[in-house]
Amino acid sequence: MSDKKKLVVIVTNGFNDERSSVAWSVANGGVASDYEVTMFLVSSGVDWVRKGATEHARLNPLDPPVGDMIRTVLDAGGRILVCPPCAGVRGYAKEDLIDGVTLAGSVAMLEVVRQGADTLTF
Repeated sequence: MSDKKKLVVIVTNGFNDERSSVAWSVANGGVASDYEVTMFLVSSGVDWVRKGATEHARLNPLDPPVGDMIRTVLDAGGRILVCPPCAGVRGYAKEDLIDGVTLAGSVAMLEVVRQGADTLTF
């Protein structure tokens, strides 16, 4: 188990709600503050990691593009977990998602919580 402080950010919103870009912004703040960041995408939150989805989506014009924020999390060694049933109901398979994300359910996310992660939901 890492000695780094852990942060789990649960994203329940997609392109329909500005709170989802806030979630990515908070995750980037966690990366910058040396947190071990795990994102858990559920419901329409899974839309953010569909290949090509972020090329045109920018909910908050004062935030960096969401695609850049996603890449920051991944490049820092953060994990992005995607709820398998939430992806499946949208017709997304592993190959439809950007490289670096993992199809994993709540048990994987809860293991990080068990290790003492702070948890935020957007």
